[in-house]
Amino acid sequence: MSFNEEPHDINTSLMEPLRPHVIVLFGATGDLAKRKLLPGLLHLSRAGLVPDCRIVATSLDAFDDDQFRKVARQACDDFGRGHITEEVWDAFASKLTYVSQTTGAEALAGKVAEAEATLEGEARRLHYLSVPPKAARAVVQLLGEADLVHRSRIIMEKPFGTDLKSSVRLNAAVHEVFREHQVFRIDHFLGKEAAQNILAFRFANGLFEPIWNRNHIDHVQIDVPETLSLDSRAGFYESTGAYRDMVVTHLFQVLAFMAMEPPTALEPRAISEEKNKVFRSMKPIEPAHVVRGQYLGYRDEPGVSPDSETETFVALRCEIDNWRWAGVPFFLRTGKRMAEGGRIISIAFREPPKSMFPAGSGVGAQGPDHLTFDLADASKLSLSFYGKRPGPGMKLDKLSLQFALHETARAADVLEAYERLIYDAMSGDHTLFTTAEGIERLWEISMPLLDDPPPVRPYAPGSWGPNAIHQIIAPHTWRLPFERAWRDK
Repeated sequence: MSFNEEPHDINTSLMEPLRPHVIVLFGATGDLAKRKLLPGLLHLSRAGLVPDCRIVATSLDAFDDDQFRKVARQACDDFGRGHITEEVWDAFASKLTYVSQTTGAEALAGKVAEAEATLEGEARRLHYLSVPPKAARAVVQLLGEADLVHRSRIIMEKPFGTDLKSSVRLNAAVHEVFREHQVFRIDHFLGKEAAQNILAFRFANGLFEPIWNRNHIDHVQIDVPETLSLDSRAGFYESTGAYRDMVVTHLFQVLAFMAMEPPTALEPRAISEEKNKVFRSMKPIEPAHVVRGQYLGYRDEPGVSPDSETETFVALRCEIDNWRWAGVPFFLRTGKRMAEGGRIISIAFREPPKSMFPAGSGVGAQGPDHLTFDLADASKLSLSFYGKRPGPGMKLDKLSLQFALHETARAADVLEAYERLIYDAMSGDHTLFTTAEGIERLWEISMPLLDDPPPVRPYAPGSWGPNAIHQIIAPHTWRLPFERAWRDK
């Protein structure tokens, strides 16, 4: 949505307004709430998708309603989309109330009851846990003590544990209070239009599904470099690192969308089952196929141990041992303080078994044909191939077909990732969320690496990681940085 567009310009014809809800937002004064959740809830509200809702905000701060509304207004001004008129803000602010988490279960229950009393009918409850992982169990217990489990769903932020044992313990603690169908483990990567477009691309087009297998695909890369440093997250990052923070909870989830079998129906249970089949088929991660890195200067960051072995970068090779993907390597890479930011899935197709073109024609000179999904907010797709260069002789160049979401007339309809996922959780749609079985299986295959991690290798900020990454992917090469830039409209 451009800056001057009003919310009634958003086409929501395919999304129905939700039934009345009370949203309990834990960690309401934290960074995620300010940057994504409060602006997102404002956008959903003024778009008419959650017209009858009340938001009970809670954190450890001792605010009253008016003080929190000032915090929320500043957050929406700083990070929201579009111009916020006083009329729009007043309508949203009237839905906001605040209760300090330190006042206990009874005060929280009372605030929720007050909010429900202003809504018609029996309202549903959505509890969003925007809290550190170590605080999640206490919040779940608080909700049980407050008797706020009935008619409710709960969104949990990553990471879901730090290894198999802690993940099993966390899921067991959650299941003491909530049933699995009430739990929504969030991965904002899957909330992006481009990630969902993978499903549409694969299963709505007869052109690509027949070649989506080991017979035609040589290898796959999922590459998510970041230019950002840790900011104020050093304390969190020291106990997690790049693998736990990004690979288990993000990159493996995207891999499942890319590798899953066709579901029996485009509905949550069927899609979750096919994703879990991918996880069951994945081989354990071998430490010899992993490069861990740490950018120079990380140990000087506030809150970081001077002899820290926490990785800020990880690249690895993994395999899916099933009929469709046997023998096809999947290469994953992510890290902080890298040369560029990106979110790329790159699928390399096998080259023809024999070339009839003369030496020097250019065929194969620029690598195999690639299908590339850009999962960044721009949402782009490219198919590269060889074609004849105009003119005499048989010279070939690498060409590409490209699509970008901003080139369509529906670009303004896009919901940001957190907006989409909040809406889906309120709707009870588990399609883009992770199951307890799936996350525990991912920790299970990760244990060989976590038990015996290779040493961290230094890399310069602004680079593409340690040099050893080229050995992992050889004889192939990493697709980022791109030799050819995306075309502008």
